[in-house]
Amino acid sequence: MKRTFFCIISLLLAATLTASAQKNPLNIDPTCYAFYTRVEDLVGKDGFESANKLLLDAAVKTGDRKAETLHYVEALKNLSIRTSTPENDRLVEEAQQKLKEIARKYGYTQYFYYSFQIVQSYYLANGQEYRTRDLMEEMQQTALQEGNAYGMWIADRYLASMYIDQNDYVSAKPHLQQAIGLYHSTTDPTVKAQSPTRLYCDLADTYPIGTDSVRLNVAKAVTHAREHLDTLRCRYYQARLAALDGDKKEYRRLRDICLEDPQILQMRRNAPLYFSLIDAVFDGSILQRQEEIVNLRSIREMKVIANLCENQGYKDFAFGLEKSLVVRLENAISTNNQSHLSELDVTMGKAALSADLQSKQELINRTTNIILVAIILALAAFGIFAWRHVRELRKANEKVRLADAAKTRFVQNMSHEVRTPLNAIVGFSQLLALPDGTLDPSEKDEFSKHIINNTQMLTMLLDDILNASAMDSGNYRISYESGEKDFMAQAAISSAEHRLQPGVTMTYEPKDPEPFTFTTDPRRVQQILINLLTNACKHTSEGSIVLSSSLTERPGYVTYAVTDTGPGIPPEEAERIFERFTKLNEFVQGTGLGLSICRDIASRMGADVFLDTSYAGKGSRFVFQIPVEPEKK
Repeated sequence: MKRTFFCIISLLLAATLTASAQKNPLNIDPTCYAFYTRVEDLVGKDGFESANKLLLDAAVKTGDRKAETLHYVEALKNLSIRTSTPENDRLVEEAQQKLKEIARKYGYTQYFYYSFQIVQSYYLANGQEYRTRDLMEEMQQTALQEGNAYGMWIADRYLASMYIDQNDYVSAKPHLQQAIGLYHSTTDPTVKAQSPTRLYCDLADTYPIGTDSVRLNVAKAVTHAREHLDTLRCRYYQARLAALDGDKKEYRRLRDICLEDPQILQMRRNAPLYFSLIDAVFDGSILQRQEEIVNLRSIREMKVIANLCENQGYKDFAFGLEKSLVVRLENAISTNNQSHLSELDVTMGKAALSADLQSKQELINRTTNIILVAIILALAAFGIFAWRHVRELRKANEKVRLADAAKTRFVQNMSHEVRTPLNAIVGFSQLLALPDGTLDPSEKDEFSKHIINNTQMLTMLLDDILNASAMDSGNYRISYESGEKDFMAQAAISSAEHRLQPGVTMTYEPKDPEPFTFTTDPRRVQQILINLLTNACKHTSEGSIVLSSSLTERPGYVTYAVTDTGPGIPPEEAERIFERFTKLNEFVQGTGLGLSICRDIASRMGADVFLDTSYAGKGSRFVFQIPVEPEKK
């Protein structure tokens, strides 16, 4: 019966097969491709489950493993367009795990990494930005550990897209640069099959509007355009530049090319509105359309309109738009910070901690009362026994008191640390709100970047707290596998070098030039190295930071060392700096948790992290030593 039904469905799709076989970019069995296109049309609609089952049956029947993998891709996509609930979150995670297993089994690595993209879109659409970023960083770390160029490329591309969607171009920039650099340096055919045009266009948006850097990246985007959509995207950006240059003839030519193409809505849904606003600047009707400008989703596009207005002589109007931009930025920062603080509150279990402390105090009080009654009734027989219990209870009560005091210190510390970047955000926002003519456009762009940079500082503070909380709760895991000494060091430098202060250099100097692979947790090794390098960046305002590695400094261990030319650390503070919330310089941003986290992770790996008190050079030298053969637990 099942076989007959399958044959009937195949015959019904015969007309589709002829056309589909001629256009089959996935290179799967034609019958499977016809079913696949039908499934794609039904994602999120009635009939999806039965159609996707037919795709699976066809894939199994024809032995097409790629089509079988696509069945699981579609199942995950169908779940990911639903609204987030605890039950659907569970189903999405299970579907992703199944897709990852099938993709690994059949060797379709691109779909393994595609599963991360689908799920990150699901979390992002449901307002879970923090989980989105963590998922993409997990994908990036997996790709780094496996040396998978496609995974690294796609992770950087999607992290950049996520930050751009939040109008955070400062955070997006290093990911765009890494993705472009990887595209040009790799020989991976999956990466080379992609087009870097969109990356170049997005990178252009990270620079001040109308500058040479913008034009250079748009020109590179044009050079690398492969598909029609690439060319259309380039025309869109060229039209913007022509408008900023006041070349109305060229702008209108490019505008018409874009608007006549139905695919412009796929690339930029609000393109017709955007071009009509630029036209309104040129014909003088823009003053009646302020509300439409303010409601533009992209702050970048709103900024372009403000610049055009200023260029065309509408200075007061442009100033009003600039003030609206500041409000938009403040609201975005406030929303992001609130999201991060909510995530922190859940992770730290603040409410649970308070309830637990109260419960312990009530238990102590009840037990103390019972013991007092017992002492009165049987003082002679149970005197010593009762006294011991009272003493233990006092110790327990003291622990509760100390825990409460620690929580209070933590809140005070975080209040101080959070206030610093928030004050900077408010201060620069006030500068941006100064009357027209006080600041030039480059200064306004610089102040906007300061606002975004300080927002990133808040995120870094929260990341430290979340890591510390994970270790306290026992949710921090060490997973052993093969790791290559030099690869882990270079990956750490790539992640930390964007934090360098102006004029400071960062290099890697292996003492043993030959590659060396050993058993460890590569992700945790990189995390410790990134923390040590970031710490050095904070304290080094001139000179250099050097990450070195050695196999001979301590036999049986891989020794990494981070040496900087900062102010140095007194030998008597060598151990205190590894305590939580310890900061020798209160004027340097941070929670005082970074070094403590490094030592906690190292201890779980049987490794050591310490300050080299014998170092005689300028600055400090931190040492991280990992056993080549970890102790089996």
